[in-house]
Amino acid sequence: MTPTPLTPAVRQHLRDLYGAQVGADLADALEREAAAFRSGHPRPAVPPEARLTADDVLLISYADSVRAAGEAPLATLGRLLRGPLAGTVSGVHLLPFFPWSSDDGFSVIDYDAVDPAYGGWDDVAALAADHRLMFDAVINHVSAESAYVRGYLAGEQRYAGFFREIPEGTDVSGVVRPRTTPLATGFEGADGRSHRLWTTFSADQVDLDYATPAVLLEAARVLLGYVDRGAELLRLDAVTYLWKELGTSCASLPQTHAVLKVLRGVLEAAAPWVVVLTETNVPHAENVGYFGDGRDEAQMVYNFALPPLVLHSALSGDATVLRAWAAELATPSDETAFFNFLASHDGIGLRAVEGWLDEAEIAAMVEAVQQRGGYVSSRSTPQGDRPYELNINYLDALTPPVDEPLQRSVRRFATAHAVMLALAGVPAIYLHSLLGSRGAPHEVDRTGRNRSINREKLAWDVLNEELQQPQGRRVAVLGALRALLAARRGHPAFAPQAPQAVLHADGGVFALRRGDDARPLWCLHNLSDVPATAHVPGLERGRELVTGREVDVLGEVGLEPWQTLWLEPR
Repeated sequence: MTPTPLTPAVRQHLRDLYGAQVGADLADALEREAAAFRSGHPRPAVPPEARLTADDVLLISYADSVRAAGEAPLATLGRLLRGPLAGTVSGVHLLPFFPWSSDDGFSVIDYDAVDPAYGGWDDVAALAADHRLMFDAVINHVSAESAYVRGYLAGEQRYAGFFREIPEGTDVSGVVRPRTTPLATGFEGADGRSHRLWTTFSADQVDLDYATPAVLLEAARVLLGYVDRGAELLRLDAVTYLWKELGTSCASLPQTHAVLKVLRGVLEAAAPWVVVLTETNVPHAENVGYFGDGRDEAQMVYNFALPPLVLHSALSGDATVLRAWAAELATPSDETAFFNFLASHDGIGLRAVEGWLDEAEIAAMVEAVQQRGGYVSSRSTPQGDRPYELNINYLDALTPPVDEPLQRSVRRFATAHAVMLALAGVPAIYLHSLLGSRGAPHEVDRTGRNRSINREKLAWDVLNEELQQPQGRRVAVLGALRALLAARRGHPAFAPQAPQAVLHADGGVFALRRGDDARPLWCLHNLSDVPATAHVPGLERGRELVTGREVDVLGEVGLEPWQTLWLEPR
């Protein structure tokens, strides 16, 4: 198979980043890496617009979210996917499963190994045999215990320039970051000299310095290694902060976008079937900038505004802001799509709704989350600390702090997910959401970290028993979500780039028209406690996609509280 060279645009990005000669040399080195990989992987290229389809639904899970005695957790996850969850999802976003030292895996010690506590590469390959896999590429930072940091502190030439030092007294007040901890962390070198290294997230997560060409070359090697191990999708973690430039915010800099375009170019040359997802929890307008021109940067970006906007709508019974925001959603090409989700291993981020929700609306969400047993994490800004993330299980966030029938809680939860599943893009469901888990405040007490509330480890025997209880919460939630997933699977109106129009509505109604005129679909959702009417122009009679029942419409249809109707014309 003839290797594909790096494009002139990618080579120009490298010259702009590193200068004419160094950039040209680095381009040649990256091209050699790509050519060597491609020659060893004679897999047919997949057209960019065909890499994501209406069949794609990802499960978000840690390698050890479910544990069974005497079994590698990765094997247990495979057993869950082939058993109780069989046929539910097409792929798995496998959260970091590498040896790690903190942050539940996001402080990576060794990019090239599977943590023995989870299993081995054979277990990963077994998952890849029947599911598309997304690996986390945590390439903004590495563990302080990694060979990179240890080698740097020992003065090894290979790691020269791998990390950014911040001299004492440097003004870093303008640096934007998602934490309130100190930006610089002190380390002692082998020669006894002190090194104050850049640590955006924690003292144990040391930022790599992409101003050093060897760091970019190493990142490309890591990504290609993941593709070699079965990753068809790559999630680039925390890449907002890749490039540091004092005197700026150090967030989403032009150099950061250039680095990502280079990595995308290398992947296109080496593995033209891979999809790149950027994790950039920033205001929405900034976030969509990671699509680039639609063909040169990420194919997917997180739809970070969706979780808080759905929660705000459900808590207030008013979907006005959600409708206005969704009406503006657009991607720059048919090669790109939003990564839609409601819950994940992290909390409900608030940065993406800056400019959409005002201070009072955010404060109301914060209060509601705290009433439901959740927590609030903050970030540092030049104006002081501000709420950054709501830490709560999403089912808990939607459930009033009073007793109510299980059926109502499940109906509310399912309708919130129906909104997510109906929107243009690729949907992803967190394992704890799919299984109807509740929050685990005892885990916060144990770890001292707010995010632990939604990261409980489940015992296989207990989970399996609960999934045999037909009247139980887990069975009810899983059944409701599986029905929605089965209804949307393969339907052309749910293709990631199928046309989408937000329909005029009032109150808590969120209504979409998906698909083209050949096979349109009306997706109607009542995100409120009161009955509502949805206006459905152009539809007289429909077949409900989930249940198959016929519905008389004649231009409008009544919705019960927390009801979802996906209607095909009849």
